[in-house]
Amino acid sequence: MTDPLAELQCSHLDRLERHYAETLSSLGHDGVLLYSGHPAPHFGDDQHASFQAYGHFQHWTGQADLAHSWLLVCPGRRPVLFLHAPDDFWHLPASLPSEAWTERVDVMKGRFDEPPALPRGRYAVIGDVDAATARALGAELNPGALLMALDEGRVRKSEYEVACIGRANRQAMAGHIAARGAFLAGAAELDVQLAYLQASRQRESHVPYGNIVGINAHGGVLHYQHYDTLPPKKPLSLLVDAGHRYRGYCADITRTWAGAQADGLFHALIEGVAQVQQQLIAAVRPGADYVALHERMHDLLAELLVEHRLVLGTPESAVASGITRAFCPHGLGHLLGIQVHDVAGRRAVNGAALPPPDKDPALRLTRELEAGMVVTIEPGLYVIPMLLDPLRKGPVGREVNWERVERLAPHGGIRIEDNVLVTSDTAKNLTPEVE
Repeated sequence: MTDPLAELQCSHLDRLERHYAETLSSLGHDGVLLYSGHPAPHFGDDQHASFQAYGHFQHWTGQADLAHSWLLVCPGRRPVLFLHAPDDFWHLPASLPSEAWTERVDVMKGRFDEPPALPRGRYAVIGDVDAATARALGAELNPGALLMALDEGRVRKSEYEVACIGRANRQAMAGHIAARGAFLAGAAELDVQLAYLQASRQRESHVPYGNIVGINAHGGVLHYQHYDTLPPKKPLSLLVDAGHRYRGYCADITRTWAGAQADGLFHALIEGVAQVQQQLIAAVRPGADYVALHERMHDLLAELLVEHRLVLGTPESAVASGITRAFCPHGLGHLLGIQVHDVAGRRAVNGAALPPPDKDPALRLTRELEAGMVVTIEPGLYVIPMLLDPLRKGPVGREVNWERVERLAPHGGIRIEDNVLVTSDTAKNLTPEVE
C-alpha cells in the first residue's frame, strides 16, 4: 500500500536538505553529526530511564526511540544514518520503518556506542555528547550559532509535519473520549489513564509527556503526577492533559469534564473557559503578538470571573490586582512539534532573546506568530489555595467572593487546550471535536 504521507515527507526532506546546506555553508561547516542520544541509567541500578531521541535527529527520521545512532549530514551528499543495531539476544535490534525517508539516506547498521569517524574537514557534532568524544572526533561540540539556526528551522512546520501533528491529535482525542467515558462510569485515576492509553494505542513509556489525570481537587495541581487507584466517593470533575506521538510529532490536548454531582457553577465555568479559548483561537494569525494574546486571556478570564460573581469588582481591577493570575498562573501556550514545548519560543528570528514578562514568568512563547507555526491555546481557571490564600489576607480580598471559591475548591480546576496551526491569514484548529 502506498503511504499517503510519502510525497509530503519527500518535500519535507528537500526543505531540510536546503536549510542544512545553507546553514552549514554560512557558518563554515562541512557537515554535522547528529547524535540520537542514549537512555540514562538510574544511579546505583542497572535499569534505565525512559528515552526519547534528540529533537534534531527526529526532525530527519521521526524515530523517537532510536538510541546510540548517528546521522551525518553534509551538503551535496546523501545523509548517512549509522543505525545502532548490534546482534543481541537480550533485546530486539532496532529496525527502520517503511517510510520515504529511509530511501533518502544511506544506512550503516552495526554497533555505534562510539561515534563513527568523520571525513576530513570542519564538522560539528550536536546532541548529548561529552567534550572528550567531540575532541576525539575533531569536531566542534554543540556550537551555539548552529544550534540556534537549526532550532529556528523547526519553528515553521512543513505540510508533512502538520499532517503528522494532525494524526497525533486524532489518536490523542480517541484517548480523551475513552478517558471521559471511564470517569463517568466511576473509574479511578489509574483506570482513566489505562483507558486513555488503550484507546490512543500507546504504551506509557512512549507518550510525549507524562499524562496528567486529575480527579476532583487534583485537577488544580497543574502538573499533577500521580494516579489514585481508588475512585473518590463523590466524583465531581476530571482534568486530562495527555497527548500522542506520531512519527516523532506530538499532540498536547487538555479537556475538563464535570461529573454528575458537580456544582452547577463548575459546569458554567467549563463552558465559559471554552468560549474564552475560542475567542483566543479566532485571534491567532500571522503577526499576532503572542504576549498580547496571553494578556487578552487574562482580560477574558476577568470578565468570566465577574460574570459568575467569583470576583465582585471590575474586570480591569481583577487583572491589575493580580486576581486573574492567582486563578490562572500559567502561560497561554507554547510552540508544538517534535518537542511538546518546542524550541525557539523565546527567541526572535535574529536570535535575540525574548524573555517572558516579569509578571508572567511561565509564558513559554513570547514571539510574534508566523504562518507555519503550530501553537497550543490553553486558558485555565483553578482554585489553588497557595495562590488564593494571600489574596484573602490582603487588601484585594474583599473583591473575591470566597463563598463561591469554596464551592469550586473540591473541583480543582479547568483547562482546555487545542493545537492550532497558524495559516497564511488565520488559524486552523488541528484538534478534533469530541464526538
